[in-house]
Amino acid sequence: MPRSPTDPVSAFAELGSIKLSEVNLDEVLQRVAEVAQRAMPMPVEVSVTLVRGGAEHTAAFTSKLARDMDERQYAQGRGPCLEAAASGAVVSVPDFASEDRWPVWADRGREQGLGSSLSIGLPIQEAVVGALNVYAHTPEAFNDEAVTVLETFAAYAAVALSNAQLYDSTANLARQMQEAMANRAVIEQAKGIIMGERRCTPAEAFAILSKVSQDSNRKVRDVAQTLVDRAVGTTGA
Repeated sequence: MPRSPTDPVSAFAELGSIKLSEVNLDEVLQRVAEVAQRAMPMPVEVSVTLVRGGAEHTAAFTSKLARDMDERQYAQGRGPCLEAAASGAVVSVPDFASEDRWPVWADRGREQGLGSSLSIGLPIQEAVVGALNVYAHTPEAFNDEAVTVLETFAAYAAVALSNAQLYDSTANLARQMQEAMANRAVIEQAKGIIMGERRCTPAEAFAILSKVSQDSNRKVRDVAQTLVDRAVGTTGA
């Protein structure tokens, strides 16, 4: 029985209902891949390639075939999904039987029953790039309308990824600020202890901490923590 594709408008509405704050990035990308697959009028397999720090991986896929076709490109260091990820462009393989840019990879795809593919670069900035990859079982499967629809899916995946990066950056900044505040608190406590023992000024107390730090080749924060722990232990005794 022929499959009934999901109307693109309904597909985009389904993606729009996802609350990015409540699901992780891999879950969002998996939903993008699955909804994109259903929105195509022909049988396709979909995957999402991410490249971070020079390392490529398939973050979402609708079948083992799609993942394997991606991974063959990673192993060879070249292919349409990597080219699309690097350039941010649309890279089309209209017919696997006549593909001459990546003939070994295309031959493998043809053996697996594939006829054409489309990789769309995700418009992401900073340290991560990626591509939405769609594999069809027939040659010349993607007309202009299909490309436009898939570009919208790619844009949504890029937004999700950008939001995830922003969240990670914000979370890292918050952790760094908390750590800095904790370090400052310990150092201030240690200065207070030294000031009470030595009857010195705050600047002189910090100078003493710094000298111990240099002499022992330890961080000022660690020296301060040792002093505070010792003082607390003495008080507790």
